[in-house]
Amino acid sequence: MYCVGDYVVYSNSGVCRVTAVGVPDCARVDQTRDYYTLTPVYDTETLYVPVDTTAPIRPALTKAQAQALIAGMPAIQEEQLDTRSMQALAEYYRTSFQSQDCEGLVRLLKTIHGKDLRAQENGGKPGKVDQRYRKRAEDLLHGELAVALEIPREQVLDYIQSCLEEDSLETAQ
Repeated sequence: MYCVGDYVVYSNSGVCRVTAVGVPDCARVDQTRDYYTLTPVYDTETLYVPVDTTAPIRPALTKAQAQALIAGMPAIQEEQLDTRSMQALAEYYRTSFQSQDCEGLVRLLKTIHGKDLRAQENGGKPGKVDQRYRKRAEDLLHGELAVALEIPREQVLDYIQSCLEEDSLETAQ
């Protein structure tokens, strides 16, 4: 059970703060059940999630977990997609989000980045489906890393690059 003040990742809402646990003062909910009142960190809505929900909810990464994820990013391999079907591609991307796994988001971002590079090498442009899911994956991953690392979301990419550069310099020495 989560406590008030905990950060959790709920479904595809991203990182949320638990602001209350119990029966909310809201007519739209079952008054016989306890709920988590969740406030998304990067959105304005309030979510009421039953404590006994089967929907995906997990603790947000800790600072140590975030740093370990960043250190392990070079080892995460992109997926080699063989499909040209936009429906199959969109379905692959949707299922990547269902796992709520940060490593999976990194893999998805690397996959999309690789596809973009190959398209550019062949004189093409990044696909719109790819870009939509890339943006969503970045929002989710960077939002969670920002909360864990206690930095603004806009600084996450620079932080990652800095950490990876430091690691590569240390490895070279």
